[in-house]
Amino acid sequence: MKTRQFSEDQIVKLLQDAKKGDKSVEELCRDLGCSTASFYAWKKKYGDTNVDEARRLRQLEKENARLLRIVGQQRLEIDAMRDVIQKKR
Repeated sequence: MKTRQFSEDQIVKLLQDAKKGDKSVEELCRDLGCSTASFYAWKKKYGDTNVDEARRLRQLEKENARLLRIVGQQRLEIDAMRDVIQKKR
């Protein structure tokens, strides 16, 4: 199943339009081409942020994922070194 990426601009605009209350959430989601479940997930994630804050949030999430990968790799290396040291004894 192909996933579609929406930009922070689109997501924040959708949330702001929903907050205005001119159209229902279902109509806004239909216009953008997303599901209402996606809308509520974005609402939970982004809340009342603006475009710049949403971009910064995404950058921080990428950086966090990269750092977690590095820590995981280091943990594997440490475990491997411990195994080698224990076999020598």
